[in-house]
Amino acid sequence: MTISINSATPRTGTGRLVVVLGGLTAVSPFATDMYAPGFPQIVTSFGTTGTAVQLSLTACLVGLAVGQIVLGPVSDATGRRRLLLAGAGMFTVLSLVCALAPSIAMFDIARLLQGIAGSAGLVIGRAVISDRSTGTQAARQLSTLSVIAMTAPVLAPVVGGFLLGVGSWRLVFVALAVAGLLLSTAVWAWVPESLPAERRRTGGLRAVLTAMGGLLRRRELIGYLLVMGCGLAALFAYITGSPFVFQNTYGLSPTGYSLVFATNAVGTVVAGAIFGRLAGRVRLNSLLVIGVIITVASMVVLTTLLALGISTLPTTWACLLGLTSGFGLLLPASTTLVLAVGSDAPGAASGMLGGAQFALGAAAAPLPGVLGSTTALSTAVVVLGFVLFSAVALTTLARPWQGHGEPAGQP
Repeated sequence: MTISINSATPRTGTGRLVVVLGGLTAVSPFATDMYAPGFPQIVTSFGTTGTAVQLSLTACLVGLAVGQIVLGPVSDATGRRRLLLAGAGMFTVLSLVCALAPSIAMFDIARLLQGIAGSAGLVIGRAVISDRSTGTQAARQLSTLSVIAMTAPVLAPVVGGFLLGVGSWRLVFVALAVAGLLLSTAVWAWVPESLPAERRRTGGLRAVLTAMGGLLRRRELIGYLLVMGCGLAALFAYITGSPFVFQNTYGLSPTGYSLVFATNAVGTVVAGAIFGRLAGRVRLNSLLVIGVIITVASMVVLTTLLALGISTLPTTWACLLGLTSGFGLLLPASTTLVLAVGSDAPGAASGMLGGAQFALGAAAAPLPGVLGSTTALSTAVVVLGFVLFSAVALTTLARPWQGHGEPAGQP
């Protein structure tokens, strides 16, 4: 007797499911950032240039963006579990290809494909939660995934630095392959199919494109997408600019900078935990507005101080802590609202969400240094610009006072 993947689907508790989805959410940020401390080694190993190695990071980000845009809608038609298993399995294989790559060209191609494979966990993980949960429960679970997605890039370079202390840069990708294998096993054992056949979209690619087109015609959905995308763009600009600000401008050591960055990341985690406690008691749109206000206020204060020549470590640190704390409310609230508004096609909505995040994030990352040098003021101006765009999208398109995406019975 032949047993299909779907018929062998396990039954599992919500807690275990969220843990596995959290692992799938974290593995792509780890794949993006964990090898960054090994860039000099990779340059030497392949006898290439730093630019060629940096291209591998761009390739991975492009793969993550494209993969989410494609795989999310496809999962609406084919189901979630098989794509999750395929994505985790291919991530494992491609991580080994990266570890064994004999040339920079093969390494860059493998990174692109690794990004596409890793995107399955990000985009389909959110869709699984939308399939199984609504309202407050969905908001809290998505908040957990958002916090994991934002803290993983902070931990990744630390883990990568440890691995580089005991081996070469190739060991990083061996570790990613092991993580992929463990996640593949966990998906097989603990992640059930969340989208029954009767709820799937039929009609192939045409139906998928029609679903995405329908979502794009919803003004409020575009508004929430831009709030999220511009917020992530601001976060990427902060991440790429902050090492130069704290180390070059304020003279911190790499260890000192890590302490500052970790403290700011704690602000995000704490705010995310507060969001989880308030979800169900306070309107999601209200929490989103508060998050946007905190990010804008923090950056207006910082930019004004720097423009007036007041540039000190404590003031800059405090304002950026306010920024990252605001993200802890903005990101899970906007994620939940996007998926609620697009609940009739959660895979497509999740794919558009991921695509907007990584496309805008990749575009924003180099902007703090676009004029030649990365300073505290240049970083603050770029971050302020994106959080202001986020606020404009919130008021003109999302229109939070109209209550789109709120759970039934929400006060």
